[in-house]
Amino acid sequence: MILLSIGHGYSAQALARRIAPARVIGTSRSAKKAGAFGGLVWPGQDLPIEEATHLLCSVAPDAAGDPVLRAFGERIAARNWDWIGYLSTVGVYGDTGGAWVDEDSPTDPGTQRGQERLAAEAEWRALGAHVFRLAGIYGPGRGPFEKVRSGQARRIVKPGQVFSRIHVEDIAQVLAASMARPDPGRVYNVCDDEPAPPQDVLAHAADLLGLPRPPEVAFDEAEMSPMARSFYAANRRVRNDRIKTELGVRLLYPDYRAGLALG
Repeated sequence: MILLSIGHGYSAQALARRIAPARVIGTSRSAKKAGAFGGLVWPGQDLPIEEATHLLCSVAPDAAGDPVLRAFGERIAARNWDWIGYLSTVGVYGDTGGAWVDEDSPTDPGTQRGQERLAAEAEWRALGAHVFRLAGIYGPGRGPFEKVRSGQARRIVKPGQVFSRIHVEDIAQVLAASMARPDPGRVYNVCDDEPAPPQDVLAHAADLLGLPRPPEVAFDEAEMSPMARSFYAANRRVRNDRIKTELGVRLLYPDYRAGLALG
């Protein structure tokens, strides 16, 4: 196996650790970050597409489409890959008013970002990619502990609002399981078992740290960036049955309490 990981960030690096000692060629836009994992700078350098057996793309699309496929689409299409993976987002489902969605549910992204993701999914699936719709990612160095420790966290309360989440190590095991059981073009929701209100997660993190719970702020009164506020515009519960029944995944962290238990 030689995995070419385009956009070798937090989730992709967890996969690389899981499949070691398989060779992984990662890319970053930052020369400093690429140097840290011995990777390539892209955009900027050519990529060894003809050398790789597996391909993972974590690069977000833009208004003009998918930048990886713009640059390398013909070369990717010409290869006979053992496996292609594309990391997307559960945001493509849009707002369901808190109702459950699965991979067969209608997609109705309410944002430009979501529409771009959905279009990119279609392009990648046409090439035989497996699409992984990720929920909110957390794990070591990224998540509620860091927010609570900063002293700047607020528990924003919007009645009925829940978010689905996924621990980074569970993303890695889902991707590895898909590599072992390829089903080109298949879509998988990658989330844990318990969608939960964001204020509950921050409160639990504070309790584990022995710190005061962040103050509650009503959503309508909270000062938030347009990006942060847009996340609250969609309320949905995401099912993850397919990763269990088709890939045989047993989540390491089936809910946020398990995910935060080890710090």
